[in-house]
Amino acid sequence: MGNRTRLLLPLYVLVFSFSSFETYVSIEMDTLYPGQSLSGNQTISSRNGRFELGFFKPGNSTGYYVGIWYKNLKVKTVVWVANRDEPLLDHSVSKLELSEKGSLVLYNQSEIPVWSAEPPSSNTMNSTVAVLEDSGNLVLRNGSSPSVTAWESFDHPTDTWLPGAKLGRSKVSKKGLIYVSWSSPNDPSPGLFSLELDTNGTGWYHILKNGITHWTCGYWLQRVSSFSTETVTTNYITMEYVSNKEENYYFYSVTTSSVLVRFLMDVTGKVQQLIWKDGSQEWETIWEKPKETCEIYAFCGANGACNQFGGPKCKCLPGFEPKIPGEWKTGNYTNGCLRKSLLKCNKDVKHDFQVIENIRLPANEVVLTNNKSLRECKSACLRDCSCIAYTIGYSGNCSIWREDLLNIQYLTFGDHIGRDLYLRFPMTELAASKVTKKLRIERLTICAAAAIVILIPILVLMSWVAHSKSVTLVSTCRMANFSGTKPTDNALVLFKFGDLKSATKNFSEKLGEGGFGSVYKGTLPNSAVIAVKSLKGQDHEDKQFRAEVSTIGTIHHVNLVHLLGFCLKGTKRFLVYEYMPNGSLDSHLFYKDSKILDWKTRHHIALGVARGLAYLHEKCRVCIIHCDIKPENILLDADYNPLLSDFGLAKLFGRDFSRVLTTMKGTRGYLAPEMISGDPITPKSDVFSYGMLLLEIISGRRNWEIKGDETDNYFPARAAICVSNGGDVLSLLDPKLQGNANAEEVIRACRVACWCIQDEEQNRPSMGHVVQILEGVQEINMPPIPWFIQTIINF
Repeated sequence: MGNRTRLLLPLYVLVFSFSSFETYVSIEMDTLYPGQSLSGNQTISSRNGRFELGFFKPGNSTGYYVGIWYKNLKVKTVVWVANRDEPLLDHSVSKLELSEKGSLVLYNQSEIPVWSAEPPSSNTMNSTVAVLEDSGNLVLRNGSSPSVTAWESFDHPTDTWLPGAKLGRSKVSKKGLIYVSWSSPNDPSPGLFSLELDTNGTGWYHILKNGITHWTCGYWLQRVSSFSTETVTTNYITMEYVSNKEENYYFYSVTTSSVLVRFLMDVTGKVQQLIWKDGSQEWETIWEKPKETCEIYAFCGANGACNQFGGPKCKCLPGFEPKIPGEWKTGNYTNGCLRKSLLKCNKDVKHDFQVIENIRLPANEVVLTNNKSLRECKSACLRDCSCIAYTIGYSGNCSIWREDLLNIQYLTFGDHIGRDLYLRFPMTELAASKVTKKLRIERLTICAAAAIVILIPILVLMSWVAHSKSVTLVSTCRMANFSGTKPTDNALVLFKFGDLKSATKNFSEKLGEGGFGSVYKGTLPNSAVIAVKSLKGQDHEDKQFRAEVSTIGTIHHVNLVHLLGFCLKGTKRFLVYEYMPNGSLDSHLFYKDSKILDWKTRHHIALGVARGLAYLHEKCRVCIIHCDIKPENILLDADYNPLLSDFGLAKLFGRDFSRVLTTMKGTRGYLAPEMISGDPITPKSDVFSYGMLLLEIISGRRNWEIKGDETDNYFPARAAICVSNGGDVLSLLDPKLQGNANAEEVIRACRVACWCIQDEEQNRPSMGHVVQILEGVQEINMPPIPWFIQTIINF
């Protein structure tokens, strides 16, 4: 009875004693009382059954630790460790004990204290209890006054930031609530990386590596730096920042209590946000930083700029060269770059500036609040001999730099923190640079011209040989399949009208109708199924029509419907396409009884359409603008691969296209402003239409369905406001999907859609950029709300 390790909890203790087994005690309680202890496999659990405290051994480690973990998960997930630096050799004879004085002490096998949680010395409580709360926080509190807390594990975090805990720093003691990675997955001792708040009293947060800045990201909520081009997913959490007299800190809460969410300072140096997936029984990373090498602080060293999306990762700024060239060749950019010639500052040397466009501004700027305009800022820099660069910074004031330029990154389209930096040089050096550049261009032009002269005859010969073989093979094959047809010189089939009439049963099975004409289903004698488009009134001569169709027939891409042939009958014109068994996209998105397309399929369709358009705009010999992007023109094959139809028909209709637009039911909901106003049409007009289409793929509803005066029901407006304000993007998802989607992909899709529907063409991305963004290889930032949507909102 006098043994202090004995636990007097008769209603909550179940003891199994067998002569051939060790004795284990399982405690279904959340509290330790003075004089009680845990040892071996004994644990306590939070009342909600989510967390458990006890001894554990990570992976293949030989040591034991006291920690807190999620109780009922298939994957052992530790969120807090007491004795990080002092592993235990034998947990069966070690113990975690709450002393009569209120201290929680961990004794090793030799009964030597290796860790303790000590209440403040002023604490006079003699009824202290240790409680594992539902949040995963272990607290020492007054048993008779639960609101009085003497110590809590949330004030002594390890590598995991749980909901309700803080990431912060005291303004009084300057001490921080810092999250330090494990040394390795099997070793919870403090590792190389730590997540902490800025020591200067701001709300900026950083990842340090051995105490040196490794990555920094500004304010979590405002995300003023390009590192956080993705939102910290608000579908699961609400993040808040608090600054008062005592401290600055972030904390977050979960939006759905049943969802397990945590932030982890990982051993790899990344801070990750993870959620538990019940279906796959594993943790899924939905956000992490740094994601790319360019996000690592000063990765390219002094006066070096990082480029994540092409070419070498690092290159020196203009007028600079690697300090140690040999290191750069091995990929080590730490020592950065030096000026090729020293920047001298005296009356005899005049200076000017070279602009470095769209970059993340360097660190360590000096803000001059009295100089507002760019011209004033330039004058201020010229008057300061130590000033090497200037611009209007993120604060809206003049910023100048007097030291080496660190942490520069070339940014991508739409990055809202992209700025132009003006770099100082002697005017003589700038003039010499312009001459060198001009000579280089002239030399390249001469070389290119010579190469063209040599290559043209060779290419013509190769093309003629390949073309001859292709026409013979394809035409022969098709002639064997289609009776009564004859091939054209571009491998298209010239169908007889009688054959098409027979195949379509006198054009009786209508598949649909659009601005360019009606489409009918047909079956050829060889059982091949085709789609025949009967074009609306045409006044083209046969020769002109054949020429235009021949151009369309040469276009081949996996996401473009294949044109098989055509037919001429008096003034009638027909195009024959391969048949798509799953019909058009609109039938799957908007019809009540249609098959529900899951998010994976929708994302696949959106990406395929983008690739098809990028091919038309950027890869064809002549840029082809579609002019009629909408769900009705997106066809789906048997595997739900998307194929874009009706491309090239706008050119076929020529001057009559404006008349065609007025007859296209629903098309106006997808038209770019310049198409409606009569301004010149460019590939960016297709980009606008694609953005509208993408919003419908996300929502599963028509964009232009506005009931009465309910302008708030206009989906593009709702989406633009939600994305711009950093709202719950998953709320925009088609309700039929019940939230089952990759959150990061939805965020990217919503952002790129809102960039696509910008009023000004120059603010819209190219379709090539859209493809890269959807593929996840290019970042994209928060888009502004388009003016036409603001007009609708304010109407």
